[in-house]
Amino acid sequence: MWHLAAMPRCGTSAAVLRPGGDHALPRGKAQTAAGVRARAHMEAPATPSRDDGTANGVGRRPRHAAGPHPAPPRPQTSWDALLIRRTMAEIAPLADKVTSYFYALLFVRHPELRPLFPPAMDTQRDRLLRALLTAAEHIDNTPVLLDYLRNLGRGHRKYGTRPEHYPAVGACLIGALSTYATHTWNPQAEAAWGRVYATISQVMTEAAEADGRDAPPWWHAEVVTHDLRTPDVAVITLRPDQPYPFLAGQYASVETPWWPRVWRHYSFASAPRADGLLTFHVRAVPAGWVSNALVHRACPGDVVRLGPPVGSMNVDHATDSGLLCLGGGTGIAPIKAMVEEVAEHGARRPVEVFYGARHDHDLYDIDTLLRLRQAHSWISVRSVIDREDRHLHDAVRASGPWRDYDAYLSGPPGMIRSGVSALQALGVPAPRIRHDPVEDLVISGS
Repeated sequence: MWHLAAMPRCGTSAAVLRPGGDHALPRGKAQTAAGVRARAHMEAPATPSRDDGTANGVGRRPRHAAGPHPAPPRPQTSWDALLIRRTMAEIAPLADKVTSYFYALLFVRHPELRPLFPPAMDTQRDRLLRALLTAAEHIDNTPVLLDYLRNLGRGHRKYGTRPEHYPAVGACLIGALSTYATHTWNPQAEAAWGRVYATISQVMTEAAEADGRDAPPWWHAEVVTHDLRTPDVAVITLRPDQPYPFLAGQYASVETPWWPRVWRHYSFASAPRADGLLTFHVRAVPAGWVSNALVHRACPGDVVRLGPPVGSMNVDHATDSGLLCLGGGTGIAPIKAMVEEVAEHGARRPVEVFYGARHDHDLYDIDTLLRLRQAHSWISVRSVIDREDRHLHDAVRASGPWRDYDAYLSGPPGMIRSGVSALQALGVPAPRIRHDPVEDLVISGS
């Protein structure tokens, strides 16, 4: 729980706070997703004053892959949302202290929960704040929030968490917030956090329970091949112990036997295969526990664990729009998977691939892409050696126009951010620019 940018969840009976109470979380009536929608559209009873501490943009919203159509207008901000955002605005500058205090409370009061968390908590603290910021930002955007929370609920199953853990988590969260949000915390704020916590918990629990009827909490997967393409990049093929359904463009969390409870995200590097094998591209980064283990230690016969597939950077096969694909470094993995999937569908859609790298040897998978181009005349592949992402964007600008294309970006966070800006400047509508959440990418290589 509280892993992978996660919000907490509780059991079937949602935890509810008493306004002005002592931070206890008595169990109340279970709330459903319908309750989420009803409360998310509540109108604010009053307009807050200018000194209410509310901030638009408490933190950068994780940029999820955009769909093919423009997003609907956001509903009116609810009163609970305003109260939640006030708290988040106040604690954001104190993020490290708040999260450290939260985990200290949790592990002192409930030491039995410590084994559920990774040995090192530095990254975990960042994920907690990011989860809160994400939920606060989307609290009145019901479809986005529900999708986000359901994915978290499904992903949390691999940690072995149980419903009875979450009231304890909620109580410690409220304890940490009330300690540091000294200016904005009051009975109304506490009640708002209780209502939102209960709703979030219920949505995640329902998703986990539904997922448990059809899928395991994790998959064991044997390393079949390990191809060291460069001194720090390996192409690894795995054989899961049972069917593993996914879509090209998605990614999964991976845990190695050498670092239990430490999970990192990696994109699938091929479309789903008839033989059920899965391929990942992994770059070892300095001090990266999982990446170094996979690149420099893993061998055929080793067994890792996989979490469920996530991500919405998928190809829309209901349209014949062209695909503009920008892949940097190991970010070429999901790009290649999506190109393979388009080819397998038999559609002759124009596909333009720009493969960016810092050095020639970083174009470790260029031969695979060139073979795809040879087999399909509608695929174009351009390699760009680019030390600062400038040449890659220049090459894209010189090869347009791209207004009628669906754009897909995968690579380092800086490349994605600058790439989005460059594409929007070229007239590509924002809803047609798709990529994985940048915040997940920051962690995925470690």
